[in-house]
Amino acid sequence: MARQTLPKVIACGNFPATLPITANAADLVMTAADATNKEEFVSSGREIVIAHNTGVSTRTVTVTSVADGFSKRTGDISAYSLGAGEYAVFGPFERQGWMQSDGKIYLEASHADVKFGIVTIS
Repeated sequence: MARQTLPKVIACGNFPATLPITANAADLVMTAADATNKEEFVSSGREIVIAHNTGVSTRTVTVTSVADGFSKRTGDISAYSLGAGEYAVFGPFERQGWMQSDGKIYLEASHADVKFGIVTIS
């Protein structure tokens, strides 16, 4: 099956596009991981990933890199351990070294207890 595409929220910065900021406009959508099909989001090169383990057991998170154009190295965030109730923050993920050939960043978690939120910073 296809990867689950995660929604993104744009962080309200110094000069929000619309003022006043209305209720729910800055809410972060947290989506449960699909351990079978995995996740993705469209890359702008300015995303931060927030992972929250809502369960009672330790779970893992992986973000898949690609060989960058300079050193040709990869550097996956591989099986990052996330304890019960913990949050982790990853990124921002520049396109070079992280964006897959389809223009997306790939990530996954070991269980649906992990919820992902994607924030685009301006």
